[in-house]
Amino acid sequence: MALRAAGRQSLVDTVVDALRSQLTAGEWTVGSRIPTEHALAEQLQVGRNTVREAIRVLVHAGMLRTRQGEGTFVVSTADPGDIMRGVQRAGIRDVLELRIALEAEAARLAALRHRPADLARMRAALDAQAELADAEGAPDSGSLELYADHDIAFHKAVVEAAHNTALTATYGWFSSSVREALVSALDDHAMPKIVHGDHRAVLDAIAAGDPEAAERATRELLEKPKRAVEALLAAR
Repeated sequence: MALRAAGRQSLVDTVVDALRSQLTAGEWTVGSRIPTEHALAEQLQVGRNTVREAIRVLVHAGMLRTRQGEGTFVVSTADPGDIMRGVQRAGIRDVLELRIALEAEAARLAALRHRPADLARMRAALDAQAELADAEGAPDSGSLELYADHDIAFHKAVVEAAHNTALTATYGWFSSSVREALVSALDDHAMPKIVHGDHRAVLDAIAAGDPEAAERATRELLEKPKRAVEALLAAR
């Protein structure tokens, strides 16, 4: 089968994915020797150098081991990256559950107590984030950190608009965990993309002075990624 680089993936990345799929599917058992570089290159219809680089990646990942003069052997058919992503997703779920508790109440209070400057900060954060998004609403890989910063700026502006000192201080301490979880989610293709319309719904409800709608919109915004995480964890 001939392989082609998909999207922004290099051909090496594509070969890594193909070999990883064969490993996790049990095509080669632990302890067995995988086909030679030449055989794999013919099978995948790529150059031997491409296969060699892909094997190095999987050796570094702990799935393969190369023995001088003997070949390359299977160490593990479980992708450590998948395991780590599972751990990260569990952490993201915990963060999202706490975010719902804090931010839903903050949005409700913000609808009752906001000032014009609060709304201006929310709009500025959403506008800046939108400028980094592509046609599908996703940031490119080089903008993940800045994209996350603008998202956090919006949510902090909502919390600050509640004008509750204790709530603002609590969220300020917690926001580093929120950012870390957000960056991990943005880099996880199995997680849903940020929908700017959902954020605008929160802003519009606050601006309209509707506390119930603001709380509801915030819950709906954060429940989407939480449900996605729960589905991914259940499928493990």
